[in-house]
Amino acid sequence: MLYFAPDHAQRENFHQGRDDKAYRYLGAHPVHTSEGDCWHFAVWAPNAQKVALTGEFCEWRTDAYPMEKQYDGIWELRLPALLFTPESNVEKYSYPNAAEKLLSYKYAITGADGQMHLRCDPYGMRSELRPSTASRLCNLDTYEWHDKKWMEKRRETQPLRQPVNIYEMHLGTWRRGEDGKILSYEEIGEQLVPYIRDMGYTHVEFLPVMEHPFDGSWGYQVMGYYSPTARYGDPLGLMKLIDKLHQNNIGVILDWVPAHFPKDEAGLRYFDGAPCYEHADSRRAEMPQWGTHLFDYGRGEVRSFLLSNACFWLEYYHADGLRCDAVSCMLYHDFCKEEGQWLPNERGDHDNLDAIAFLKHLNTTVYGRFPGVMMIAEEATAFPQITAPVDQGGLGFGFKWNMGWMNDILAYIKKDPVHRKYHHDKITFSLWYAFNENFVLPFSHDEVVHGKHSMLDKQHGDIWQKFAGLRALYGYMMAHPGKKLLFMGGEFGHFIEWKDDDQLDWFLLAYEKHPEMQKYVRELNRIYRSTPAMYLKDDSWDGFEWLSVDDADKSCVAFMRKTGRHTPIICAVNFTPVAYHDFRIGLPYDCELTEILCSDKKEFAGSNLYNGLPIRAVEKEANKLPYSADIMLPPYGCVYFKVKKFPKKQSKTKK
Repeated sequence: MLYFAPDHAQRENFHQGRDDKAYRYLGAHPVHTSEGDCWHFAVWAPNAQKVALTGEFCEWRTDAYPMEKQYDGIWELRLPALLFTPESNVEKYSYPNAAEKLLSYKYAITGADGQMHLRCDPYGMRSELRPSTASRLCNLDTYEWHDKKWMEKRRETQPLRQPVNIYEMHLGTWRRGEDGKILSYEEIGEQLVPYIRDMGYTHVEFLPVMEHPFDGSWGYQVMGYYSPTARYGDPLGLMKLIDKLHQNNIGVILDWVPAHFPKDEAGLRYFDGAPCYEHADSRRAEMPQWGTHLFDYGRGEVRSFLLSNACFWLEYYHADGLRCDAVSCMLYHDFCKEEGQWLPNERGDHDNLDAIAFLKHLNTTVYGRFPGVMMIAEEATAFPQITAPVDQGGLGFGFKWNMGWMNDILAYIKKDPVHRKYHHDKITFSLWYAFNENFVLPFSHDEVVHGKHSMLDKQHGDIWQKFAGLRALYGYMMAHPGKKLLFMGGEFGHFIEWKDDDQLDWFLLAYEKHPEMQKYVRELNRIYRSTPAMYLKDDSWDGFEWLSVDDADKSCVAFMRKTGRHTPIICAVNFTPVAYHDFRIGLPYDCELTEILCSDKKEFAGSNLYNGLPIRAVEKEANKLPYSADIMLPPYGCVYFKVKKFPKKQSKTKK
């Protein structure tokens, strides 16, 4: 993008933590001048004795191009664009790929202690392929977007009242090419777009695409916050992938890591020889469990760095939302720390008041600039009002991952069905707080790694029971209040845990039960998207009613999803291997039930027990409701019914 010279007010906003467009003048930007095209470089390094630009263009000499320090600790330099092109010296740069190599650069920063370190650009918009760590020149303005229709529609959209069904994925391990070749952004798009359309997901969510040095971090230890990882190609390739998804009515959510950063030499740690992005006190700066540094939200320049970064991905990459990783780590000084490893706030407690203030400002800014996007918090505690508006005392996120629901239901399904009746609250307790926040129900990558087993292998019993149990679980999830998220592979019953160094086991689709599982998930997704009762009222008891809640002995539940004039849907789930041929559910009124989904159908590899004919309610009380009906509940089965309501009977009176 072209360089925008900041005025004094914008510089002040940067230092005060209020600048959401710092990427327009910090970093490397092309400039058109009367004397020719140039590149303008700017880096914040307030504690440095001196800073110089270095790179392939000057054979990595660290004294050839010193930068000039401005009054506010920002160092700047402007150089002719010809320096970075082989045409300027044909003899010197006549080797292959010279044009690409000349784009690489770093800052040679001599700190207050006199030590010199080579750092990549914190605002660099392109990176070298690991293990190289230099930043690279890049002009993002050269890409022409074709998603105007999607972007205009998004501005008028309220995600809370829309179906949101997210396919979470890691770009490098979803699919690979021959001999395990990592695919480019464009190659991924060629296969991903038709797959997501066929499966019926509304959104994809990418594990962090920001540049990171270590593959095994999955992207959660970011070094290039403004740079898409070079593993899959260049920044314009990622733009093209997102653009193609948008053109096919598929939203894109990016995982974003505003809590911590790695200690790699080229990164942010002691950036100018002293604490810059981290706190000066190690009790505030260190995350011992992760081996990383924590951001100092009390420093204005750090807040502007992160605030601008969030807006950068939404503006320049047209992302439809950010899933903010490790929000709990931001909210509490003692998160994952032992006694003596953390420093209380001025009130004497563990709340990170600076982070709380930053998150409020972040969400207010994002929703003000980008209507229709989603800010999603991965937050694992009971911190109040995560998704409440800021002007009502909340943090202002749009959604929060429902970690309590996820932990409860996964703990429940691991138990032997004989014992599940003693833990019935694991499948009902979530409704006590289901409407306290705007929730996303996550079966994420974190649940299928580190010995936790795959979603299929978490199920109890033999292989038939595992598949049947997983179908029941997915049916329950899809009908439960809250938006949905499933990690890649879960949709076809990936049997082993996720491998972060290889593609998914797509060969499983050649074996029985796996393609049937995929077909079942596709049908679930279709019903969810086409049924307003399942998503319009995710935040209120107006959209939910228990029909059978306390039948612990049978380990079954039934409930209704409803909303206004739209057809209600009933979901009933059996978490045991025993078929119930006359399971009685309560009903609030006279109605007829027609089955629209049964997880036990033969086409889904079930035993083919289902409700083949419409079922008429009878005027007989059950579960404290005036009407009831007997339904077939298959073993490990989930069934959906659409509800046809009949008008109240008129009482006959003598004239």
